[in-house]
Amino acid sequence: MVISNAATGNKNVKSLVYVDAYIPAAGETLGQLTGAEEGSALNVPDPGTVFNFVPISNGGGNVDLYVNPELFAQIFAAVIDPHKAAVLAASQRPLAASALEEPSGAPATPAEQTYLANRAHAHTLKINAPHLSMVAKPNVVTDLITDAARH
Repeated sequence: MVISNAATGNKNVKSLVYVDAYIPAAGETLGQLTGAEEGSALNVPDPGTVFNFVPISNGGGNVDLYVNPELFAQIFAAVIDPHKAAVLAASQRPLAASALEEPSGAPATPAEQTYLANRAHAHTLKINAPHLSMVAKPNVVTDLITDAARH
């Protein structure tokens, strides 16, 4: 949501490139978008089956969420070398649980992947890669960003 909100009203922004990212409409939360389409591996009745919860020091009861390392490759890195996927799982950055419920501000564009891109009337490029396409196919992602900068 950072890219959407940060670009709002910035006349120097020519294009936004969302790589495996959410494109929220104003007021939407990551929690809502994660559950927008059936089949999301993160949309489960018991989040403890997918996430490890780590209390945030001085976080007022908030917790950091880490994807269970044993599920990480299945969810985010299915075609990435298993050793590299294990390193990514061990070095993943957390998401504060409260971020799932924080509404987006007015985004630079209105818009879970195919649903959100269609809603935003976005140019899309589909590649055979897991969620971490920038790791699995870095040259394709780089070319897409370079192309967007030219338009």
